[in-house]
Amino acid sequence: MTSSRRAALITGLTLAFGAVALSGNAYAAEPASNGSGGSTEQQGGSDATGIYAAAKVQYSGAVAKGGGKGNVTSSDVTWAPPPCWYAPYLGAKDFKKKMSKDLKDAMGAPGMAGHAGQALNEIQRHYEDDYGWTDTPGYKDYNVDKDGKGMFWAAVENPDEPDILKRNSCSDIPFWVDNGEAPPPQYEEAIKPEMLAALAYQHMQLPRTKVSLAPDGTTKVSLPTWAWLDKAVFDDVQATATVDVPGFHIEATTTAKPKSLTLDPGTGDATLIPAGGECPITDDGKIGAPYAKGKSKETPPCGIVYNRSSEGATFPLKAALTWEISWTGTGQDTPVGMPDGTIEVVQEIAVEEVQSINR
Repeated sequence: MTSSRRAALITGLTLAFGAVALSGNAYAAEPASNGSGGSTEQQGGSDATGIYAAAKVQYSGAVAKGGGKGNVTSSDVTWAPPPCWYAPYLGAKDFKKKMSKDLKDAMGAPGMAGHAGQALNEIQRHYEDDYGWTDTPGYKDYNVDKDGKGMFWAAVENPDEPDILKRNSCSDIPFWVDNGEAPPPQYEEAIKPEMLAALAYQHMQLPRTKVSLAPDGTTKVSLPTWAWLDKAVFDDVQATATVDVPGFHIEATTTAKPKSLTLDPGTGDATLIPAGGECPITDDGKIGAPYAKGKSKETPPCGIVYNRSSEGATFPLKAALTWEISWTGTGQDTPVGMPDGTIEVVQEIAVEEVQSINR
């Protein structure tokens, strides 16, 4: 289908289907909802009419409860998960039942003439009478003779994409894919493992680990505050995203490994150790070193020296834990790198002057 023809059809379909009340959550030119997300129970099924629902992404592992976004921020500000994609929607007979009813209702609505009416007529011919375009072959009777041998695919919105234009950018009409075959190459947004990896990244929930400090809560001007994390509190974390419907299964697992801790003292009047405040993970799986009696005059491998008092208030010490992110999945056994992810915690630190004793 040429870009001009596609645009004309989408415009006509938007006008047509916008004029009537349609059942279901996915139809021509309107992306399907991705459901609640983030739940191990989220999966495709049948509605009250027996029509197979649009394939939903199932999440498992370390993901946010209730299907919301996780707490990981990408270190690459240009990186983003897919705003929409194409996924298996309905089998041939169910698609015929759904689409033919929607077309009939739309055509019978008042004012369905001009471009909108022509678009509806072309869509009907496309699915019923083998009417196609340059790169989009038509179908005979909604492909019902191939029912069970494939599915029609339709657009799905990413509900966590804030840009409505990006969320609606997967605007092609539903298309057929045989079981075991890849979608036609012109549908670049067809769901694939690397897209599932990005969605798992978006929903990943990493532990909010409190940094151990010594002194803890209140420290002294010019004396080092030690900071550390033990290996036991930041093991590797995994989140998995899956699409599983009859004749089609792909999945991807995104893994986060702790990499470094970066400290921000909350004031410019402080010295970071090491310079820059980034404390890397050591070979024995730790960040920094715990304070012990007798180390008061030593320089910690990870810490802060405050150069002035907080004057009865506190400084917001920010600790950002950076995680190295990679994924594996269907057809990809070797881990593939993704942008590092970070989570940040804030701890309030009171800084007092050292009291001298005059004798």
